[in-house]
Amino acid sequence: MSVKIICDSACDMTRAEASAKDITLLPLKTLIDGKEYRDGVDIDGAGFYKMLAECKTLPTTSQIGPSEFLNAYNEAGKENEIVVLSMSGDLSGTAQSARIAAMEFDGEVYCVDTLNITAGERVLLEYAIRLRDEGRSGREIADELEKAKEKVCIVARVDTLEYLKKGGRLGKLAAIAGTVLNVKPVLGMVNGEIKILGKARGVKQSNNMLTDIIKKRGVDFSMPIMLAYSGSDRSLLDSYVEYSRSLWEGKIDKLPDCIMGSTIGTHAGPGAVAVAFFEKNHQ
Repeated sequence: MSVKIICDSACDMTRAEASAKDITLLPLKTLIDGKEYRDGVDIDGAGFYKMLAECKTLPTTSQIGPSEFLNAYNEAGKENEIVVLSMSGDLSGTAQSARIAAMEFDGEVYCVDTLNITAGERVLLEYAIRLRDEGRSGREIADELEKAKEKVCIVARVDTLEYLKKGGRLGKLAAIAGTVLNVKPVLGMVNGEIKILGKARGVKQSNNMLTDIIKKRGVDFSMPIMLAYSGSDRSLLDSYVEYSRSLWEGKIDKLPDCIMGSTIGTHAGPGAVAVAFFEKNHQ
């Protein structure tokens, strides 16, 4: 029995990468000035940020429905085991949709709420691929992911909290605090929710804060690592990689990265840099 892996587009894997790694990607939707776009299908990351700069109102995003998951399960076939990874259930109903569809499907489906988004979801997906390629069963993969997700750390620097506030992901006072005095908020995922870990004054201090958090938690270099960025160019990401060179040099050949698509970019806005890894010093 083969294992088929399904993931939503909030993991920010491109469709070309998904095809090469035999992953089924289901797109969330983004509504921009009255027109709906499927994340990664009708609009890619670069195209989204161009539209974000020109749109009249802030885009909105919508979850994947149970029927879309059920169609994917049927396509995978009941003769296979299916492992589904979804973005944090505290941020979207997508995880619930996956579970609802699993109850209607006459086959083995294992649903994993990653408690994460973008690069954080992506490192778990890459780990699932590794386990599948090692010949592990669907149940074994899902069980291992449930344990491993507790060790995933994602920390991010955003240019402003305004997009998160408008999208309803942060309170008004927190957003105001991120728009004054050149504050660059540092965020993380805590139990599936976006939390402010600190507020740095300017880019240099925010780079310091990111690096300090990563050093404290420790990076398990035997596990997947992923960086992510938002915006029309990757200069801020490249600048951070150069700044934090001492963290990675001699430990990994290349730092993989991805651009945040429309699902995450709608709420992060341009100018975000995120680092996701498995904690070495997890307690």
